[in-house]
Amino acid sequence: MAGNEMVDVLIIGSGASGAAVAWSLADTKMRILCLEQGDWMKPTDFPSNGRDWEARRYTDFDISPNRRARETDYPINDDNSLMKVANFNGVGGGTILYTAHWPRMHPSDFKVKSLDGVADDWPIDYWALEKYFAENDRMMGVSGLAGDPGVPPRHPPMPPIPLGKTGTRYAQAMNKLGWHWWPSDVTVASQDYEGRAGCINLGHCTPGCAQGAKASVDITYWPQAIRAGVELRSRCRVREITTNAQGMATGAICYDAEGVERFQPAEMVILAANGIGTPRLLLNSASGRFPNGLANSSGMVGRNLMLHPWPQVRGYVDEPVDGDRAPMTVLWSKQFYETDPSRDFVRGYTLQFARGTGVVNEAITSAAVGRLPWGKAHHQAYREKLYRRLQVGVACEDLPEAHNRVTLDPLLKDSHGIPGARIDYTLSENTRRMMEHGIARATDILHAAGAKDLYTSRTILNSPGHLLGTARMGTDPERSVVNEWGRSHDVKNLFIVDGSVWVTGGGVNPTSTIQAVALYIADQIKARLATLFD
Repeated sequence: MAGNEMVDVLIIGSGASGAAVAWSLADTKMRILCLEQGDWMKPTDFPSNGRDWEARRYTDFDISPNRRARETDYPINDDNSLMKVANFNGVGGGTILYTAHWPRMHPSDFKVKSLDGVADDWPIDYWALEKYFAENDRMMGVSGLAGDPGVPPRHPPMPPIPLGKTGTRYAQAMNKLGWHWWPSDVTVASQDYEGRAGCINLGHCTPGCAQGAKASVDITYWPQAIRAGVELRSRCRVREITTNAQGMATGAICYDAEGVERFQPAEMVILAANGIGTPRLLLNSASGRFPNGLANSSGMVGRNLMLHPWPQVRGYVDEPVDGDRAPMTVLWSKQFYETDPSRDFVRGYTLQFARGTGVVNEAITSAAVGRLPWGKAHHQAYREKLYRRLQVGVACEDLPEAHNRVTLDPLLKDSHGIPGARIDYTLSENTRRMMEHGIARATDILHAAGAKDLYTSRTILNSPGHLLGTARMGTDPERSVVNEWGRSHDVKNLFIVDGSVWVTGGGVNPTSTIQAVALYIADQIKARLATLFD
């Protein structure tokens, strides 16, 4: 498609959800165009090609757009939040920099109101998504082990990543305590898989995988979608979604790679810009008909932001373990996932076990928290830490609260002058109690594993980049932004498929469920093509 030719479907965002919905809709033979404000990523540019890969995690491949500050990023004011935002703008979105940890939401996560009397129930349940989870596992290529009693049945297509020295130590500690553990599902190929080479342990997966063993959607969904006829335009930043007198979306105003403003008309618009990018774009699309932002008659656009508070406890053992020489996540525990009436909080968390870190990051992070002295003792203290770290993360569910929100920042603008985003986010008392319980259990585990010199992060929490809940799904137009199959209540040809539609966040990394929901919405669209906008 050339110029500004009308398309049937305009997708905004090429990350996890945008890629999945594009691939699924391609079999309709509709004219589908995806606009992505970032670039295609070259594997030769990934840090893991060079010995400076850890240093580049703090510069051009930092998970924070504010520190990374590429031309293709947009600024996010997260000063009023303990959680510091992580995302990535480029073909593949957050899957370029994610750790590839691959849990699913649990059935209980969709029925929190019914089970625990808090938050709201989703209008769909786990079982409506089950076949899409399985399809997505095949497309992304999951390594794991079937039979985990802590989660519903699933059948990863590849065997699990080996536990290694670190995982074995964790497992022995968990056995000593009598608690559940299981090898993590990861979208890292443990063997050659559909054109992707198996993992050769180039280092942690977050700064991009030069080997192609990690399943980012630029190498899984997008090649198939493009072969099926979908067009993807990179370096094309959307400023606003336009509407007509009847209140229907007509397309989008965007800037091309040369900075030229263009209008792209479309019969249908699908937003896949993540839980911050989507509300930012809807709020920037305010008009006379939609003065409070597009699709925002409920006032829910931007509200109920959930970020997964993620305290970590680390310690050091008396012998070298794996360090950075393998994928980061090695096993999980669901021991404390479901609500337990004997605890002083509702819902729960996943314990996520990490292998360790590399030479540079060990020095930087240990020095930052006063665990690496300067002077004569420096080198000895460093040698006692290098490749000996154990680290347990506590993936806490934070319940939706309207005051946790995304708005437009009055000062910050991106390189095209479009207002940036501001987030306001505080921890609830329920979350704080959950965090302390998780920290205590992680401490027990590290002690059982023989770790010493423990340190806990509580102040500036880890930033997993889980951006959820800001355009929630529901059947009541006064309390939600989209209906139970992703269509806007206000704008009948506008759909949202990313993590912003989440009603509750669970206590797991969200990418698997984000993509399952996107595939579900795509199927709902295909099943309703004749009456889609009625």
